[in-house]
Amino acid sequence: MCDYFSAASDEAAVGVLDAPGGPDPSVFDVLSLKGIDPVVVMARLEGLLTDCAYDEARVRPRSGQLLSDPEAEAAFVISVSDTLREALASATDEQLGVVAGPFGAVEEVGLPPAEALELLRLLSALAGRAAAENRRLYCWWAL
Repeated sequence: MCDYFSAASDEAAVGVLDAPGGPDPSVFDVLSLKGIDPVVVMARLEGLLTDCAYDEARVRPRSGQLLSDPEAEAAFVISVSDTLREALASATDEQLGVVAGPFGAVEEVGLPPAEALELLRLLSALAGRAAAENRRLYCWWAL
């Protein structure tokens, strides 16, 4: 289970681990996305949106960075790069439509273009709200 959410700080984001079940939607802006991992898939998406190679997107600051205890057994909090947040927040529906096919075709995603586009619209909206509130994006990843 992957819950993407925005928070004002890394500390606030990691604090979601103090309560069971992930980020509380009454406190955080949350988007649940089953199977959309914050490391590989988000770097692939960033590559598509920013026209860079996966390897370049993967090493950008905050891209898939583990913020919580690596010894945790139940859940982790992982950062989403600010570059991806900005790319998603500023993307037009036309731009999302262009990357929906290639994004859906990513092995780890495996969605038809129409479903991939809907997922991208949801992520774009979350990123837009986060950018407007000067928040960063994170993923609560439960095993």
